Amino acid sequence: MGALLRLYAAGTALTCEPVDQGLLNRGYRLCTTRGRYFLKHHFDPDTADPVAIERRHRATQRLADLGVPVSVPLAHREGRTVAVVGGHAYALHPWIDGRHRHGGQLTRGESARLGALLGAVHACLERVMPPKGRTRPATSPHPVESADPTDTFALIDDLLAHVRRHRPADAFDELARHRLLERRALVEQHADRRPPRGASVGWVHGDFHPFNVLYKDDTPAAIVDWDRLGVQPRAEEAVRAAVIFFVRPVGALDLPKVRAYARAYRRAAGATPSELAAAVHRVWWERLNDFWMLRWHYERGDTRADCQFPAASALVVWWTREYDAVCDAFVE
Repeated sequence: MGALLRLYAAGTALTCEPVDQGLLNRGYRLCTTRGRYFLKHHFDPDTADPVAIERRHRATQRLADLGVPVSVPLAHREGRTVAVVGGHAYALHPWIDGRHRHGGQLTRGESARLGALLGAVHACLERVMPPKGRTRPATSPHPVESADPTDTFALIDDLLAHVRRHRPADAFDELARHRLLERRALVEQHADRRPPRGASVGWVHGDFHPFNVLYKDDTPAAIVDWDRLGVQPRAEEAVRAAVIFFVRPVGALDLPKVRAYARAYRRAAGATPSELAAAVHRVWWERLNDFWMLRWHYERGDTRADCQFPAASALVVWWTREYDAVCDAFVE
């Protein structure tokens, strides 16, 4: 810590507290004799390359110059924004006083403001980033190729075997088994609705969700964590974000807020209703065939996402039943 702070001329550490929100990388609230900072330890091996981090930092600076609320990292005495200490990559940001807000805490007007913000991010990224044809898409958990039901059935069987082997069985195992069997039946029923490869792509934040947006009072103060910045279908990011922000604990979407959010997004990003309709279909299919929370739990022994599983798994069933209503909310 001392070597890191000397490199940034940030004084002497007084307190250093872990920030426990988020699933990847490590963050710390740092108070020194020179001020308050957010220290980010880039821990995720997929995104921790210092050269790539520097590129993302330059992108956020350009976005800030256009008025997008972002957290711009500080440069250290060597003029760089990434410090490598003991083989680990770190970045130091000014501390931003703010809080995270999920969709249940937003009014319809604030939901529209959120959609307009993401639309502005996409529009501004098109201005400040290289043309899409001259860059490779970044590593992303959201492939352009849609899921193959054959692979899904094999994964479900494998996860069911994990559930059977877990002893002693608990409530999570019971819910996981129920949802896996339910999902297998849904995929069988809708296998003929597999979408084609994604079409229009653009630069996206890559991980736009409540833990990555900081609010001061009712106003977004900063969009943080640009580790997944890359080229992906833009409208799909808008749909994914809405699904995360506006899912209710029972596993249903707050459709009036989704509608306000989507209208504002389309205006700000210049997206068409047909783009959003196609994105809704692809993200629904993605969710229908996705089991990352169960894979973390059973394959990696990582339970950090367990609390999200009940609502997320219920949402897939509800969305399938209410498919037309969800699509209408995004395109009307």
